[in-house]
Amino acid sequence: MSEKPSVLFVCVHNAGRSQMAAAWLSHLAGDRVEVRSAGSAPADQVNPAAVEAMREVGVDIAAETPKILTFDAVKASDVCVTMGCGDTCPVFPGKRYIDWPLEDPSGRDIEAVRPIRDEIRKLVKGLIDEIAPEAKP
Repeated sequence: MSEKPSVLFVCVHNAGRSQMAAAWLSHLAGDRVEVRSAGSAPADQVNPAAVEAMREVGVDIAAETPKILTFDAVKASDVCVTMGCGDTCPVFPGKRYIDWPLEDPSGRDIEAVRPIRDEIRKLVKGLIDEIAPEAKP
């Protein structure tokens, strides 16, 4: 792993789970970890319920936009995390691949998105403990 670890969160639409995970990692680890998110079929916008759920905890993702998954993004990342959505990353030697089985927030109201947001936070904190322990929140 490089001096400053890099993480790529991948979900098909890059509109909910992967956006929340990237925001949590940036929020909790600061500039000690390089963060990316992408999807194989990006949506037009970030899920409004995900935006609202993150806003409730003081993390603003309203300006984020879904991005296309590229070989370069995977190649530049030390850890690639898929979000239980069936999306896959190109495989490069030396990369760590993780799948977090998370419910899809798409089409759900804020009440249903909150537990997903909280589970993602828990998983991100565990990842920070593994890859950048000095960045513990």
